[in-house]
Parts: sequence; C-alpha cells; structure tokens
Amino acid sequence: MEVLNRQRCFEGEQLRVQHRSQSLDCDMTFSLYLPPAARGGVVPLLYWLSGLTCTDENFVQKAGAQRYAAEHGVAIVAPDTSPRGEGVADDPEGAWDFGLGAGFYVNATESPWDRHYRMYDYIVDELPALLAEEFPVDVERASIFGHSMGGHGALVIALRNPAKFQSVSAFAPIVAPSQCPWGEKALGQYLGPDRENWKNYDSCALIEAGALQLPMLVDQGDADDFLEEQLRTGLLEQACADTGYEATIRYQSGYDHSYFFISSFVGSHIAFHARALEHSLAED
Repeated sequence: MEVLNRQRCFEGEQLRVQHRSQSLDCDMTFSLYLPPAARGGVVPLLYWLSGLTCTDENFVQKAGAQRYAAEHGVAIVAPDTSPRGEGVADDPEGAWDFGLGAGFYVNATESPWDRHYRMYDYIVDELPALLAEEFPVDVERASIFGHSMGGHGALVIALRNPAKFQSVSAFAPIVAPSQCPWGEKALGQYLGPDRENWKNYDSCALIEAGALQLPMLVDQGDADDFLEEQLRTGLLEQACADTGYEATIRYQSGYDHSYFFISSFVGSHIAFHARALEHSLAED
C-alpha cells in the first residue's frame, strides 16, 4: 500500500492510496477522508460509490463532503469505479457506459470480464479488511451511499449485506438495471444472458424478494435527462409500496444529474447516515 497524496482539509486529512487488489487482480486506487476526530481514535465509515466514467477523485474534488464529514466525525472512502491497468478488458468500441470506469459493482461471471471485474467482492470484503488494518476507521459502524451507477451499487450492496451497513442512500440511482439500457448492456455482458442472475444486482428485485429493512434515502432531480429511460425511480417507489419497505424518496425540483446536484444535498445525506450510526452506537 502506498499513500500517493495527503492534503489537510477541514482540520482532517484527504488521502489518495494505491494498493494491489487480490479480488480484482490489478492495482487499485481509493480516496479516503479522515476527519479531525480520527486523530483521537477510530471513527465510523461511509462508503461512497461513484458513477459511470468516474474515478476515486470526482467525489472528493466536487461534492464538498469533507466539511460535513468533519462536523459529524465520520470518514469517507471513495474507491475507483472499475479495475484498471494493462490487461484489464475494456469495451471493444471504447464506449463510456461499459468496461473501464463502468464496473457496475458486480462480480462478472463471463469471459473476459470475470478475470478482473469483481467490484462487488472488492467493496464488500477486500476494501473493508484493508481499511480496518491500516486506518483508524470502524468498519463495523459503516453506511454506504453513491450516485447513478454508484447509487445502484450502494443500494444493492446494502440490501444484500444488511448486517454490514447501518443505512444506505443514493443520488439519482439506477434502481432497476435489469429494466434499462445501461443495465441491460452491462449485466448482459458481465453476467451472461440469464436474467434470473441479474436479479442479484437489481435493488427493486431485491426489495421485492424480501430484503431486510434499512434506513434508506434517495434523492432524484426532476430535471435529470436520464430519469425516464435509465434511472426509472418510479420502479423503486413501486417496489417499496408493494412490499411495505420504508424509504424516503425525494424529487428535487430543477436539479439535474451533475455534481451541482450532489453538492447541494450531500450534507443532508451525511447527516442522515450520522444519525443512523449514532443510533447503532446507542444500541450497542
């Protein structure tokens, strides 16, 4: 493991770290914000999963989240969105919605993707173990959030691992990748043609199958160009209504899909997670 960069930020530290990933079989980079409270002991952890074309740096440079993380005393880790490096397969046509920068947080089962594209295992198992060993973060007190493809990843990972996360939130998530062009392209190539296998990475399908309740918050801009075709937030509303799954789903007037949207509401998301993490500590 190598710390590539270290900057002071709101009395804490913003780090960029590179390490060799066993699950992805390549070098990976993640960004980690440690609040000032981390100097006095371990702090709760938020995972941020970014969207298509992003790296680990987009969120930490654009969202303005460090201010709120410092106030609430939580760390935020932002991993990259896919494996990278020599030998890692990419979309043969160089498309931006598949391959490099578009790992969709799944464990690929189809060749050639299955060699490197195991982002689900990386987020759920490998990254937490590394963070717990190397940094003053409490991976047992963790929550997860993300944007677009990363919102999909956050919802799916939390719904499949409710014992690992105290809460989940998302900005403009792809709520049903088995029912939109982005998702059909990615899941079809990463997982193969059997759509039953896709349900393991579809938040609506997981809720309909009886996923355990977690505190859930979703923000969606009503001026988002991707809302109707790709994000399909209404399907999540319907799945929650049909099953009695409690979720706060908010449509924000005039907001689009950009980091201007994320930065406008990231403070409320971090406060939402901080409350859930504090509640878990009180229960302990």
